[in-house]
Amino acid sequence: MKSVLIVEDEKMIRRGICTMVERSGVPVEMIMECQNGELAWEILKDKEVDVMFTDIRMPKMDGIELVRLANTLPKPPLMVAISGYDDFSYAVEMLRSGVREYILKPVERDKIAGILKTLNEEIEGKNLRSMKDKDFGLKEVRQLVERPVIDEARIQEIAERYSEIFVTEPYRVVVAPVGSFKDVIDGILFENINASDVLVLEEPREFDEDRFEELRAGASDVHTGLIELRKAYKEALERRKRAFVECRGIKSDDDIKEAPEPLRVQAKRLVEEAALMQRLQLVGTKREDELDEQWGKLFTECKRGNLSYDDFEAALTDFNDNVKKIYKNSVTEEAEEELKRLRDVLSLADIDEYREALMEWIMKLRGLILQSDDSEGKKKLKAAVEYVEQNYMKDLNMAVVSNYISMNYSMLSYLFKQYTGTNFVNYLKGIRIKEAKKLLSETDMKIIEVSRAVGYDNEKHFMKTFKAECGVSPGEYRKNMQRQ
Repeated sequence: MKSVLIVEDEKMIRRGICTMVERSGVPVEMIMECQNGELAWEILKDKEVDVMFTDIRMPKMDGIELVRLANTLPKPPLMVAISGYDDFSYAVEMLRSGVREYILKPVERDKIAGILKTLNEEIEGKNLRSMKDKDFGLKEVRQLVERPVIDEARIQEIAERYSEIFVTEPYRVVVAPVGSFKDVIDGILFENINASDVLVLEEPREFDEDRFEELRAGASDVHTGLIELRKAYKEALERRKRAFVECRGIKSDDDIKEAPEPLRVQAKRLVEEAALMQRLQLVGTKREDELDEQWGKLFTECKRGNLSYDDFEAALTDFNDNVKKIYKNSVTEEAEEELKRLRDVLSLADIDEYREALMEWIMKLRGLILQSDDSEGKKKLKAAVEYVEQNYMKDLNMAVVSNYISMNYSMLSYLFKQYTGTNFVNYLKGIRIKEAKKLLSETDMKIIEVSRAVGYDNEKHFMKTFKAECGVSPGEYRKNMQRQ
């Protein structure tokens, strides 16, 4: 438990109880003591106390009055009365007032230890239930932020149920990319909502300004109560969108400037179907300058404020949905995974970072498309296959082949699969197993000799690979072929 308060006017008894508490075997972070009810009440008003031992007869304020006042606190301590035999009738009255136990003087060490153990179990049980209730409550409150549509009655219900647990002070909501708040201790954190993390931060606590700018975060105005949390989140999200476009942190709407109507109309054409299709088709051509120019216009007009963030995001979503359909034979699994991340626009800090990542992805895809279409590229792939077929018995890997045909390793990895229908490792293995079958059925070579002849220095590895591919060992395969 965190704290125990001992209220006793006789110093020797008070000090004795302190020692008993220390030696009780129950861990207590802080033991406080005072000599009368008045001093104890001042402590209770200022500090939350887990357990209080109090004498009944004391000067200035007795134990009965202290217990009465303590019961008016939002979280009163668990209380134990200390009494002499003559005070037994008072002790009964205190038990009716909520005191858990009473101890007769002279105080016994075992009695103190037993009571503390019982009360500590109760406190830990409450804490565990409280944590579970709070975890469940957070899931309920998260709905106010996460759900696109939520009934007003449901909002009211959640706000009323958890208003005394969460955001009891004025607060701001801060929205930034996922992972931004891992080192933030204060506040309530909702992770990964629409590719962003959402932090509810009580005022006057301020998020570090430099960090705020670096993250391109968006923050709401100051709000109060759970009933306003949804509104605060929407404010913060809209400012996060602006922060993404303007490459800075944003906390207010004071400096919003709407672009002139003619510029907005012109920019809107960039998200019409014809413009969307043009940008898609340019990916598969050799017109690199035009490709860069058309994509550049989309980013530039958004950054200037002529094109809204929502229209910009819609254009990127359309590209994400259709690029795989048009270039399905060129989008690798790795490229598709990266494209999924790029679908969540706000997962990157700002528009400049997003542009760099997207254009890198597009140019890589374009290279693969053109390489696979290029006759020179096909010649290189044919040469690669011939080299593998002629050198399968050597220590061969894709790095050796890529050097031989002067092609980028990653490019060869992708194009080799497109050209042969399987990856390099499986293609090489297929040739080696095919040749091993021939040697096993047509010659008397030992298994180890066959292994080395087809490129396996390790006989055990050869035998394991052969059995995995053929279902039988090399020896069994040879016997079966000899029976024919």
